[in-house]
Amino acid sequence: MTPPNDPRPRDGQAAPAARERIAGVDAARALAVFGMLTVHLGVGSLGLAGLLGQEAADTFHGLTRGRSSALFAFLAGLSLALMTGRTRPLPGPDLRRPMARILVRAIVLALLGMFLDLLDAPVAVILAYYAGFFVLALPLLRLGPVALACTAAAIAVAGPQASFALRSAMGGTGFRENSIGGITDLLLTGYYPAFTFMAFVAAGMAVGRMDLAATRVRIGMACTGAGLALLGYGGSWLLLYPLGGVDRLASDVAASTWGTSGLDTAALEPMRDWVVEEMGNMHGQVPTDSPVWLLIASPHSGTSYEAIGAIGTSLLVLTACLFAAERARALLYPLSAAGAMALTVYAGHIVVMAIGDMSFEDVAPFRWEAFVGTALVACTAWKLLLGRGPLERALGWLGDRGADLVPDRIGQVRQL
Repeated sequence: MTPPNDPRPRDGQAAPAARERIAGVDAARALAVFGMLTVHLGVGSLGLAGLLGQEAADTFHGLTRGRSSALFAFLAGLSLALMTGRTRPLPGPDLRRPMARILVRAIVLALLGMFLDLLDAPVAVILAYYAGFFVLALPLLRLGPVALACTAAAIAVAGPQASFALRSAMGGTGFRENSIGGITDLLLTGYYPAFTFMAFVAAGMAVGRMDLAATRVRIGMACTGAGLALLGYGGSWLLLYPLGGVDRLASDVAASTWGTSGLDTAALEPMRDWVVEEMGNMHGQVPTDSPVWLLIASPHSGTSYEAIGAIGTSLLVLTACLFAAERARALLYPLSAAGAMALTVYAGHIVVMAIGDMSFEDVAPFRWEAFVGTALVACTAWKLLLGRGPLERALGWLGDRGADLVPDRIGQVRQL
């Protein structure tokens, strides 16, 4: 017999969409969005961090870059698990309506992403990629946590290597005029390529299939997250610096560029400095002129080391938010409210940036604080007075209408 509070569906019944919000998950989602705001608005927008000095502002900006979009994708996967049975995946017949709901959401997100792209704000809009991740995740919805974790590990380890090989065979991909230009960008050459980002989605789905209220699970998540962060970022650092990976990369790039090898120390030093600077300037994947690039773990480098490290930091952030929301729910309410309206906040800030002709290159101290503060106040008031956010309400309604078109039985369709 199923206990009254057990989230699993009874026999023959589909679990409802995850209407009950998990405050800690929403808080983590808000941190992901605010982290992406940091990158979009630029280091010059940081007032409080800037008061501590340029180094503090650069450090804060650097910590959010790459990890925020990875956390956003990780939480997308977690949401997919919550929508499709939580700790017990829905069986095939009961999965039809949630899958229809997910497909409709993917279509709407893709259209919204394309609209935001047309506004021409200097932002690599993630929503069209997000929609593609939803579709690519559909075959994974029947898997349990162990299988999903193994899938995430396989993508994180093999995906970047496969991407490197395929892009090497493809040659140059040219300049991207928009955030996403087609299926090749979605999979390989875009700002958020699926060959890397689906590792975050699958990892989030694995976490969503576990009992997030259990202390044992949370401690396991924290320990796993710390280990993965150390393995990803620490392993890359060890290979690049103490073990000489940067010097090898500098030599490989010189050979690829000028056809020379075996540079002396004097000639190697400027190339080494350029390589170190270029490591922090990735936009979705690494160059293909040397396989040593695959050893870096820089933001948006799309390597295995970055993927492993970013999954680790995502687990740590989620665990911290779950504990914090449980122990200080009232204090965390504004953050959870903003996370419950993450799509509205994300789309809204891009519209404001486009209207105000804002750029990440602007020097506008406290602009980031103004955006975040406004979002916290507005989302808290909206949630208290009106409930779901405007875009979230519209997306949910459209998803439900799409699900209503799916027959409960052969030949029977729900009345709209």
